[in-house]
Amino acid sequence: MSDGVSLRSYDPGDFDWLVDLHGRHYAEAEGFDETFAPLVATILRDFEAGHDPSCERGWIAVRDGARLGSIFCVRLDDMTAKLRLFILSPEARGMGLGKRMLTTCMGFARMCGYTGMQLWTHESHTAACALYRANGWRCTSSKPVHSFGVDLVEQAWEVTL
Repeated sequence: MSDGVSLRSYDPGDFDWLVDLHGRHYAEAEGFDETFAPLVATILRDFEAGHDPSCERGWIAVRDGARLGSIFCVRLDDMTAKLRLFILSPEARGMGLGKRMLTTCMGFARMCGYTGMQLWTHESHTAACALYRANGWRCTSSKPVHSFGVDLVEQAWEVTL
């Protein structure tokens, strides 16, 4: 691609970087406390320990050797995939990379035979929610919660592939 960004498979060497990116970003942007990064670490450990590469995958966006973001597709059941750990570093926002990563993830899910996808997010992630909506996703539930030390509105989204 002309922007010099490539998407490669997640590797265990990305673990610390990805946990740190999530922890720092959400602490700065949303005031999340120290309980968030360990959740990301648990998700990654579970992925590393038991993912099926034939129907589950993680991607890391890279430009000139610098990691810019991630997105993961994991199996919920035979027909449904879950989108996880979708994040872009601040310098990677606004260049269409999020759309490219989402399209790649959804295309992989389709190719694997999933008929739908789900995700969990927060209402405050307005750019991500707009991207989901523009790509056919719909918010199926929304509820106020107190998580990671702050008051949030938790949302579930889904899309038919």
